[in-house]
Amino acid sequence: MALKHDLNRYTLYDTAALARSLGSFVLTETMERRPDIGFGGFDSALFRRSFIGFHRIAVRQSLMYSRRLREVFRPMKIFTAVIILTALATPLGAQWLQRPTPGVPRTADGKPNLTAPAPRTADGKPDLAGLWQMISPDGAVGNVSLRKPGDLQPADVQPWAQALVRQRAENFGIDNPRYKCLPDGPNYSTGQGMKKILQTPAMIVILQEDLTYRQIHMDGRALETDPNPTWMGYSVGHWEGDTLVVESNGYNDRTWLLGGYPHTEALRMTERFRRTDFGHMEIAVAFNDPKAYNKAWTFKLSARLAADTEMMEAVCNERPDNGQEHWIGRTSDAQKSAVNVAPEVLAKYAGVYKGIYGRNPRTVEVTLSGGTLFISVNGGPKQPIAPQSETKFSGTGLSYEFIRDDRGIATHVLEGHISGDYKFERQK
Repeated sequence: MALKHDLNRYTLYDTAALARSLGSFVLTETMERRPDIGFGGFDSALFRRSFIGFHRIAVRQSLMYSRRLREVFRPMKIFTAVIILTALATPLGAQWLQRPTPGVPRTADGKPNLTAPAPRTADGKPDLAGLWQMISPDGAVGNVSLRKPGDLQPADVQPWAQALVRQRAENFGIDNPRYKCLPDGPNYSTGQGMKKILQTPAMIVILQEDLTYRQIHMDGRALETDPNPTWMGYSVGHWEGDTLVVESNGYNDRTWLLGGYPHTEALRMTERFRRTDFGHMEIAVAFNDPKAYNKAWTFKLSARLAADTEMMEAVCNERPDNGQEHWIGRTSDAQKSAVNVAPEVLAKYAGVYKGIYGRNPRTVEVTLSGGTLFISVNGGPKQPIAPQSETKFSGTGLSYEFIRDDRGIATHVLEGHISGDYKFERQK
């Protein structure tokens, strides 16, 4: 039986027959439109659960075009690379993946008690140290600008920034620096994946899976007024009650914010971390860039303590050719192959559909305006989709197929990903 996971832009196939014949796993690395996660990074926690005991040694073997991708993204040509994960058995204990985390309170059955009171350091401050799984509130997957950018309103985005977001959405974000294995800068603060926090009275350090890190100085120093721009910026922190407040600046302008939104070197970021109990943390990230946005805007997310495991590295393999010359097509290509569908038919698809994508709830809102259907995922911006048949639509980097009853009214929608179709039921 095949085990199939949509891991950021990766799809993993654990095929028993292939493993027996080759002694390896096949990782199909696809250019699914994921500017919110980034090329080269995948969910190492999910990887661990599926492939415990194996080194991750990736060897790029060949280039191919996926028949499924051509079917799902008919107007676009998608580049697919096949990577062989060689199965080299390793003692499980060497990776500390099931070693109980010291100091974690336990329930009667020995499981971590994540609702126990939050710990404190010797000086009485909240102790944020630990391995944390970051949890985005939207979990949206797809093209640039599909995610909801917190409380940012379109009217607050300056014209040049709006035009740049449209350009990035049109070419599926091919210029995202993540795809060149470059650091993610301020966008790390709103991404998912694992982060390890180390805390001392004078400094807090945040380690990330791709081997980048942040230093937060807690010694009372102020931010420089004219810092030398860097990828990760400069950070200072202080406590406001039980909330850690982190101020950061000094970012270069080569990174993207969530949803493909740009920033300038004038960006200043303010983060607030509050550990609500032993296993949960609330985080609010505010972006203030007067050269790109008319006012500051905030994105909220949360984190859950990852007890009894360790973070594994997920390093993007930088090389001259990441396959981007094969990554062609634009969102407007869907319009070129569009067919005519009567407005009265389209009206029967409008509604709200809900279901589960991966481990997260997902809401797909379909609206009709001016004879065009629009998709909004988890409250994100509305994106037009073009009909490729009476029931199949594309144009956001994902596909949508409506399932109808005998009256022609949609009861479900299938959202097409590289890993397969996800079925969401109509609520209204």
